[in-house]
Amino acid sequence: MPTTFLSKSRYVIGRQCHKYLWWRVHEPEAVELQPDKVLEDLFDQGRQVGRIATERFRGGVMIDLPHDDYDGRIAATRAALDAGAPAVFEAAFRADDVFVAVDILLREGDGYRLIEVKSSSKVKDEHLPDVAVQRHVLERSGLAITGTEVMHLNGGFRHPAEGELFARSDVTGDALPYMREVPDEVARQLAVLAGPLPGRELGMHCFSPRKCPFFDRCWPDDRDHIRHLYKSGPVNTASFLQQGIRRIADLPPGYKLPPAARRQIRALQTEELIVEPTLARDLEPFDCRLGYLDFETIARAVPVWDGMRPWGQAAAQFSYHWDTPDGGVAHTAYLAEGPGDARPELAERLVKATADADRVVMYSSFEKTQIRALAEAVPDLREPLLALADKLIDLLPVVRNNVYHPDFRGSFSIKYVLKPLVPGLGYDDLVIVDGRVASVEIARLLFVAHRIPPAERDRIRRDLLDYCERDTLATVELLRSLRHGASC
Repeated sequence: MPTTFLSKSRYVIGRQCHKYLWWRVHEPEAVELQPDKVLEDLFDQGRQVGRIATERFRGGVMIDLPHDDYDGRIAATRAALDAGAPAVFEAAFRADDVFVAVDILLREGDGYRLIEVKSSSKVKDEHLPDVAVQRHVLERSGLAITGTEVMHLNGGFRHPAEGELFARSDVTGDALPYMREVPDEVARQLAVLAGPLPGRELGMHCFSPRKCPFFDRCWPDDRDHIRHLYKSGPVNTASFLQQGIRRIADLPPGYKLPPAARRQIRALQTEELIVEPTLARDLEPFDCRLGYLDFETIARAVPVWDGMRPWGQAAAQFSYHWDTPDGGVAHTAYLAEGPGDARPELAERLVKATADADRVVMYSSFEKTQIRALAEAVPDLREPLLALADKLIDLLPVVRNNVYHPDFRGSFSIKYVLKPLVPGLGYDDLVIVDGRVASVEIARLLFVAHRIPPAERDRIRRDLLDYCERDTLATVELLRSLRHGASC
């Protein structure tokens, strides 16, 4: 096998960006390519989905050889097909310096149906080039392909057995335009890999179909770069760059912007915190007995608790601070243990903890969606949970509509606004600093705790409790800072 061969994953990466492909092949140990806990968890869940998918095809043969034994895998595939296997899993083929392993190759009359298994809940555009390059290699290897499918999770499935976990979508016609591109694109990619690092202008390909892991190598990190314009987003950012607009200051006079973006420009021009005179008025609803709430959730490709759909979120942890009569704050928390459905106990603890608050402060609407989901999952507590949802009050719009600091970098995420507005309080001292990591770690504790040494389990629990508590403490201190700013 040539050292610069293509695989289906490399081919898809190359279609996104040749520069990305070059780094992926020539710097395989690059720090940007080392999977973090979130990516490792996605891989694990993808493998779980793939294993379950193969159970739908009786008599199938798995090509279970080392990943880098390309010749052995190809030979084993040919042997399985010659023996009349009704289906072959991880069926391996090579043609035109492209190696592919087909998730499911299903015998169909005198030919074969190519089935790509995805852990998403629908077919995505990015799946079509993946299917196309596989079909190209299979046909070049002499197989008659009767059709191509994407087998994906069914969004209508509900745990434990409402509906079928998988849906199968025929993409034979949709993939044809992508098949026509394969020979020329393969030639281009192989030529790129044989040469020096190619150049590439910044653009939408840096974000789509997913953000490039080498993003920070190419993009400036200046806080006035156009990508940090509030609500710019990838599409608008790419459009700005095509127009030669690289910095926020380059925007033409009179360009239509939302108020927060105009406030951002003022802050960048003055290098000062902007506080609108309307802040005091917008803080008036917070003048009552307050609580402060934050959830962490799990989301599994294959749902684990009753009524959950694939990738559905379920609350498994909360942190709650509340104001005390002496002007301080108190705190309580809950973190699920064990694989059983945590929502009934969590809901009971939550209702009890929040009973005395007039309003409960959240930062974004996420907590409201989770409480409403809890009300559906725990019908015995539906009324008090919906009453709690009615108590919620969101601090994020108050910040967005009244305050901007140059260091926000176009974001009103609490992690961006906290450091400039509450100096000395942040997340740098914590082990877990990201909600996605927290979700993965909770799932590990709940479902694979037996694989984790006791001391590490205790550490993970402490790290999770610290992270969630910091989120609500951040809201407490942010509100105090806003009140101070409104009084100045």
